[in-house]
Amino acid sequence: MPSEDQIGVRKGGRRLTHVDCMRGIACILMFQTHAYDSWLNPLARSGKFFEWSQFASTLVAPSFLFLVGISLSLAMDGMSSRGAPRGEIARTTIRRGAKIFALALLFRGQEFILGLRYAPWTDLLRVDILNIIGVSIAIIGFSCWAVRDRAARGVVAAVAALSIAMITPLLWTSWRPQGLPWFLETYVNGVHTFAKPVPWLFPIFPWTGFCFAGLAAGSWLGSEWVRRREGLAMALAAAGGIALLGFSWFLDALPVQIYREYDFWHTSPNFFFARVGVLLIILASCYWWSRHGAEHWDFTRLVQLGQSSLLVYWIHIEFVYGRFSILPKRGVGILTASAGLLVIIASMLILSASRVWLLGQGRDWVNWFRRKARPAG
Repeated sequence: MPSEDQIGVRKGGRRLTHVDCMRGIACILMFQTHAYDSWLNPLARSGKFFEWSQFASTLVAPSFLFLVGISLSLAMDGMSSRGAPRGEIARTTIRRGAKIFALALLFRGQEFILGLRYAPWTDLLRVDILNIIGVSIAIIGFSCWAVRDRAARGVVAAVAALSIAMITPLLWTSWRPQGLPWFLETYVNGVHTFAKPVPWLFPIFPWTGFCFAGLAAGSWLGSEWVRRREGLAMALAAAGGIALLGFSWFLDALPVQIYREYDFWHTSPNFFFARVGVLLIILASCYWWSRHGAEHWDFTRLVQLGQSSLLVYWIHIEFVYGRFSILPKRGVGILTASAGLLVIIASMLILSASRVWLLGQGRDWVNWFRRKARPAG
């Protein structure tokens, strides 16, 4: 899950700290989701604790994708302000998506090699979160040719998010593109090698919709009106999130559904709206925290973690799910798994702090060499 570093947005302004903070919160939710899913024994998995742990996981992937959309919007604004034409913005965005997709393939290859004797070769073609982030960025890049300015980009993104959410139930059921090879259909609905789509993969439908929702939000947040009234804008974002939650519950309670097969938790537009609503509330809350608690240790550590999200994702997977898991898989109770989770969180915080320090040292060395190479006088 790339941060603005990987997508191309510069740091330094307060306007971005709440985005990194939200990404850091998503990392913490990701750690607990993976840790309890990997380590808890069957008895612990049957209780309410595990149920709530996995319920929290429903916000992890949407958070990362939503924030990718916001970061892309900021990056596009930056390129546009420097006079870059639409074609250049599109090409740059598509290249960024291709780089993330290449990293996803590299990650899948690494996991396959480390899991030799256990992992089937088809795991190399599994659609995971990094794959769909790369694909989503590329799709957004192609859409750049169709828009002229930020306002148009926001409208197109909102329509795309809504369209993806509405068509998802059909592409998982009656409109399945079964004529495609499984390794292509899986990017549409996550079918992989199974007889039907599975909810634990990350196909374009519905996941790219969260990226477009973030792009729409970022297009609005980057406007001049919002920059002059940032506090009010974030209050409106929170109110919009609450409204989306209410709208989702209203639709779900209707006695008649428009889809023949209705699956609220996996494919329904209602759950999509609910999650986007919660994401807007979390974003507004992180903004408030950045205004009133930016100097607190917990806030700065979350920001630091958010800036290293791709690195900590890549590393922690191996120590939770992989061959180097620090606890027996499906073999411990809640207390032991919670202790292991604390170890993972602390280790990832140290790793992210080391990354920030090394990047700072690298910049210092580069600046030193530049000064030395500068001609005297």
